[in-house]
Amino acid sequence: MTGRLHHPAGTLATDGFHVHLDPATAGWAYSGLQVVGLGAGESRTIELGGVEAVVLPLGIIDLAVDVDGTPFTLQGRTSVFARVSDFAYAPLGATVTLTASTAGDVAIATARCEQRLEPRYGAAADVVIDVFGAGPATRQRNAFMAPEQWPHADRLMCVELLTPDGNWSSYPPHRHDESPECPVNNEEIYYFRIGVAGTADYSDDGFGLHRTYTPEGDIDENVVVHDGDVFCVPRGYHGPCIAAPGYPMYYLNVLAGPGGERSMAFCDDPAHHWVRDTWTDMAPDPRVPMTDEQGRLPR
Repeated sequence: MTGRLHHPAGTLATDGFHVHLDPATAGWAYSGLQVVGLGAGESRTIELGGVEAVVLPLGIIDLAVDVDGTPFTLQGRTSVFARVSDFAYAPLGATVTLTASTAGDVAIATARCEQRLEPRYGAAADVVIDVFGAGPATRQRNAFMAPEQWPHADRLMCVELLTPDGNWSSYPPHRHDESPECPVNNEEIYYFRIGVAGTADYSDDGFGLHRTYTPEGDIDENVVVHDGDVFCVPRGYHGPCIAAPGYPMYYLNVLAGPGGERSMAFCDDPAHHWVRDTWTDMAPDPRVPMTDEQGRLPR
């Protein structure tokens, strides 16, 4: 077994942070995540040190972000289920100051790295939205910091997944670790938000399921995830993530690893790879995509 992988909501909280996960806490070398809670008018300064970062509004609007003296204003969003958000990239060693006009939450996803780049703004209108899967395995990916869409980073990669209630995501199970058949080795964080079907609200009672396992059996995790939970994937196959009926699922994926090239390549569990072939003649779920930069899409 590899340490603690599932971190229920609140167990990674520190003063002012709903989540404070660094590589040492995760038991690995590269990926990290902070979720900052800000009050109206509050400012918070964060020294990045040996990491690069992306500042991503989760449930906050009109957020002022200063990165080493370069100012950005993020329009943000009221909820991850409300719309696709804009974001800001902060380079290795930067000083980042957040100033909130209204109360809300901000994600700061990080990766240890070596190369220092320049601060940069990412517009919501430029975020590519992918529809993956078909039928009950249909889900939405917001590829805001996928390598092919956002080359301006050293190691950090991030995407958002939205899964309608009742659907399966991160499926078939796949991995990207030190296994010989894998093209790249990445540590991955899942940060979950659970919603209420038909709304942009979060649910205190809603839940979903997540699975991570290795063929050798030293990792075999089948967990219930609730709003605000974190799951760390150091290696092994991960998936599915299942959204319970009535409760759509969001997760932020943060990835980084030792490879010289940013890549989110993966290899399926060969026992379940055949499932992809069944999607060829299957229609996607019409509820996907669920949002775009303008807001929730009508159904």
